[in-house]
Amino acid sequence: MSWLDDHPEIRNLRCGAADLNGQARGKRVPRRFAEKLEKDGTRFPLSVLNLDIWGEDIDDSPLVFETGDADGLLLPTERGYVPMPWLGSPTALLPLWSFQDDGTPFSGDPRHALARVLERYKAIGLTPVAATEMEFYLVDDSGKELRQPKSPRSGKRRAGAEILSLRALDAFDAFFNELYDACDAMNIPAEAAISEGGEGQFEVNLEHVPDALKAADDAWLFKMLVRGLARNHGMAASFMAKPYEDYAGNGLHTHFSMLDRDGKNAFANKTFEGTPLLQNAIAGCLAGIPELALIFAPHGNSYERLVPGAHAPTSICWAYDNRTASVRVPGGSLGARRIEHRLAGGDVNPYLFLAAVLGSALVGIEDGMTPPDPITGNAYDQKLPQVPGSWDDAINAFEQSALARRIFDPQLVDNLIRTKRQEMAHFAEMTPEEQIDHYLDLV
Repeated sequence: MSWLDDHPEIRNLRCGAADLNGQARGKRVPRRFAEKLEKDGTRFPLSVLNLDIWGEDIDDSPLVFETGDADGLLLPTERGYVPMPWLGSPTALLPLWSFQDDGTPFSGDPRHALARVLERYKAIGLTPVAATEMEFYLVDDSGKELRQPKSPRSGKRRAGAEILSLRALDAFDAFFNELYDACDAMNIPAEAAISEGGEGQFEVNLEHVPDALKAADDAWLFKMLVRGLARNHGMAASFMAKPYEDYAGNGLHTHFSMLDRDGKNAFANKTFEGTPLLQNAIAGCLAGIPELALIFAPHGNSYERLVPGAHAPTSICWAYDNRTASVRVPGGSLGARRIEHRLAGGDVNPYLFLAAVLGSALVGIEDGMTPPDPITGNAYDQKLPQVPGSWDDAINAFEQSALARRIFDPQLVDNLIRTKRQEMAHFAEMTPEEQIDHYLDLV
């Protein structure tokens, strides 16, 4: 019996895949075609997974006219159907990923990029365990300027940051109740919600899972869910890296560890420092930051977040339990040793993000890399190597990176570079107001 047999209320379907920007591209399908969709998949041009953020073809993409804009085969992922509770009628989404006609994975598909990294871990007997921390703003975008939404309880706007404020959470209790119910229905393992450092900013943590593809699926679906539910409540939800100049940006951090063949944490032993494998992975993550910054900060607005003293890391360094570092080993039980990668903004593609983080850690493990000494104190006040400070610098570093080509297929690297160069040209022509308006609830 299929999932749909247990859900006769579903009236129509969506099917879609994540493009390089994490945008869902696909089709609306009548329910009566479900069996054919499940068995045979669907077809659409491979170039659809390589559009710019506004949904336009990449002008010089070899996937368009050079190949006749050829179709790919889109097949269901192992996720299966998930409900779409933010829509007005009962609807389910069938996530897809793309293949060539001969059955080989399409190398420009970001989900396949992550799967490729995970296969390399499997070959050496390791299983990444990953979790994500999802930061977003709830925004009143009905006027000329963005504002914090009015509290549904009091009708007032609470000016100022309310870090870990229960009052801020209580003010939007109806939204969060609906959000958690929807996460349960969609099999998204949502944990604690907190209010963050910006006006109307919140964070929801998703649980650690021993399946990084599921963790990326969860993050991708969560972003769609939050944006959709917020509109139902008369607000926008934004994962944009820096929607407000004067408040902290949105991050998307990941915590990850490794299970060995016996199911034990391969980063943990009875020492404070952790295992040599932990040190190798830290070193790989640090090596990856300057060359993979385009993955962690993929849009023009992303670099507004990466400024000193704004609760986002700007230095390439690591530390034990220090949130000013870009790579952090959290405190707590020695048996729970893990790495927190803190650089990425909320605007990332979750599949490329986890592929970049886990892929750079894997390079560190494969090459037996050793990290520098951990820092102590405020990283902003120290002379340390810096994260690329502009979109152009990040694109150039990614283009020249040999490490990027160890993690990602060269076709994906080329596609992403072309995409970001086109976006950068369009972005430069926009006013600051247009930039905010375009990105607010798109990324």
